[in-house]
Amino acid sequence: MDFSLSDEQQMMVETARRIGTEFGVEYWREQDAAKAFPHAIWKAICDAGLCGVALPEQYGGSGLGMFDMALIVEALSEAGGGATLGQLFMVNPIFGGVSVSRFGSEMQKSEWLPQIIAGKMHCCMALTEPDAGSNTLEIRTFATPDVDGWRLNGQKIWITAVPTSHKMLVVARTLKQDQIKRRTEGISMFMIDTDRAGISHTAIDKLGTHTLPSSSVFFDNVRIKPDELLGTLDHGWNELLDVLNTERIVTTAGLVGAGRLAINLAVEYGNQRKVFGGKPISSYQGLQFPLAQAYAELECARLMNRRAATFCDEGKPYGSDANIAKLIAAQAAADATERSMQTMGGMGYSKEFHVERLWRDARLFRFAPVAEEMVLNFIAIHDLGMPKSY
Repeated sequence: MDFSLSDEQQMMVETARRIGTEFGVEYWREQDAAKAFPHAIWKAICDAGLCGVALPEQYGGSGLGMFDMALIVEALSEAGGGATLGQLFMVNPIFGGVSVSRFGSEMQKSEWLPQIIAGKMHCCMALTEPDAGSNTLEIRTFATPDVDGWRLNGQKIWITAVPTSHKMLVVARTLKQDQIKRRTEGISMFMIDTDRAGISHTAIDKLGTHTLPSSSVFFDNVRIKPDELLGTLDHGWNELLDVLNTERIVTTAGLVGAGRLAINLAVEYGNQRKVFGGKPISSYQGLQFPLAQAYAELECARLMNRRAATFCDEGKPYGSDANIAKLIAAQAAADATERSMQTMGGMGYSKEFHVERLWRDARLFRFAPVAEEMVLNFIAIHDLGMPKSY
């Protein structure tokens, strides 16, 4: 499989790298300290046409694919954003753009996609629940048919970027257990206003990814209009999976970029630091080997992710590849940030040298958006043919 980049793709990568460098590590340190959404860089990304790279041209996008989006996310992340940068693409062009472009009505596409692509509309997705976690089929949030639409009740947790969003992709049950033959039936997706009567949310205080808040969300008899159904009523399970698998691709790209950024910072520091006999500490194999190992693993994740993205763009099955890439990328990024901190010693623990932020942010992705144990379950069952263990 040839992953050589076209001239157009090279230009996109260079544009992403330029923007990422303009909003470098100092910008992200300031945003992290302030727990502030990175509005300025997101505007620059949208103004450069990078947000809509995989969205249809007729609505303002570039009409390209997930491979191109992965290239952009990786370059932006490596230039300074780290793993959190991937989440910006996750909540907007994935949860908002991909879901609407693939499953939305013409009205939804024409009204919402141009706003998402231009950066005027921000999105989030309400999926995870306190008593369901990774077991999405056990969600209890329920949309009851009403005279004109539905009424939504329930609770979600660990929902990203709720306060800054305009639209929320809500996954809910629309049929009760005694009305279905298979557990995958009776699940529907809705795209509703975040600011609506009956919706409330509270912030979760957390270790990292401070630029994108996480929230608990509560639905109390929330009205959903008929034209806010996204996709197929009662049969949204496979449509949801399609959205989640593209989420894996941008997550992995962000992790690869974050790991490479951490290694770059460690190498730069190690090449300059001399404490024993005038030799740079980067000449010691005790520091070289762990960084080289992390780099090798990141490269493997990068190639697997590009294969997953290529299969996605070609309409071929790519779920296994996307999950494998995310598994290895999360582990490799954790190792890269940890070993980069170790290379810097005490300075690696300081905010001044940036790796501590990369370490805090990357750690999330060993259990989100899907835990590595669940990825291993998937591989064992679907790729190895082993019996289901849960």
